[in-house]
Amino acid sequence: MNYDDLPQVKGPYVHATKHHGLLYVSGLTAFGTEAQTHNVESQTLAILQQMTSILEQENRHKSDLIKFTIFVKDINQLPLIRPLLFDFYEGNLPSCSLVEVSNLIHPDLQIEIESIIALCE
Repeated sequence: MNYDDLPQVKGPYVHATKHHGLLYVSGLTAFGTEAQTHNVESQTLAILQQMTSILEQENRHKSDLIKFTIFVKDINQLPLIRPLLFDFYEGNLPSCSLVEVSNLIHPDLQIEIESIIALCE
């Protein structure tokens, strides 16, 4: 499934897939947003806004976040990202993996986040 308010998908994938009570959200980036050419904090906020939109459209809460996987081009930027994540989670900490990568889909991008969301309790 795709979400109309998120940047348009350009590749052979969808924004998210529902399966057995879970929503698997593809890696979200700032590609196609105003933050695309900005710093890692701006890109992170753009991604978290997209995640908030998905949660709202699925009538889910941040407490339904099960797993985040975060891909960054520079692991040394974690201190800039961490406070934004704590604010976003609102105390509902999911499991999380952080992976440093050599590149992302576009040279402007510094971070990508994928997630798993529970759709039922």
